[in-house]
Amino acid sequence: MLSLLLAPPAQAQDGDPILPYRPSVASPAQLPVPGQLEFEAGGLLSKTDGARRASLPYTFKLAFSPEWGILLEGEAFVRARDETGRRETGVGDTTVVLKRAFVLDSATALGLELGWKAPTAKDAIGSGKSDVSLNGIFSRDLGAVHMDMNLNATRLGASEPGTGTVQTGWAASFSTPVSARWGATAEVSGTRLRGAPATAQLLLAATYSPTPRLAIDLGVARGLTGASPDWSLFSGLVVPLGKLW
Repeated sequence: MLSLLLAPPAQAQDGDPILPYRPSVASPAQLPVPGQLEFEAGGLLSKTDGARRASLPYTFKLAFSPEWGILLEGEAFVRARDETGRRETGVGDTTVVLKRAFVLDSATALGLELGWKAPTAKDAIGSGKSDVSLNGIFSRDLGAVHMDMNLNATRLGASEPGTGTVQTGWAASFSTPVSARWGATAEVSGTRLRGAPATAQLLLAATYSPTPRLAIDLGVARGLTGASPDWSLFSGLVVPLGKLW
């Protein structure tokens, strides 16, 4: 499948450029070109104490206009091992996101994302309940550096006894080109939930774009608190699947 996605350069350059949301946790406020269906996929491996988790996350993105769009995201496959050595495999949960972009000028945009998570994973992999989230986005170009800042709240369908039901999250991502085809991303992000330890991580990634219609990323994230995953490794790509209108 990868060989089909990596089209020859002459063919890959035909059409509109893509707008990658990978590899950061934070999303940009802007939407892809209206009518162009974009696909993001990758691999993610994380370690938390004695537990391991490997997954294949994916995202489909489609904008109806420069202001409105929809995302479908989830995990096509998950393999998890807890600290006791018990293993579980299956698909992950699935999330549908309605997105509204407010483009203020060529360098600044605001965004709102309303998401609903369907519990398509079995309980040993997911929470077994639906979640609803609202994410606010501020994106701005600071010279050669692009900044995305996200602040969100998620109403959890399932929570541990003694903890809250609304989890807040934050992320600040900074990316910049380092050459015609290579770029770099640095990000800090985290979550808070009443009655539970806060999480935080530092993410560093490199991106390679041989054409405006293909982006490949590779990176690592390191936990900054005891409740965060110790480390995560990831890689993925972004391609257009076709122009629907």
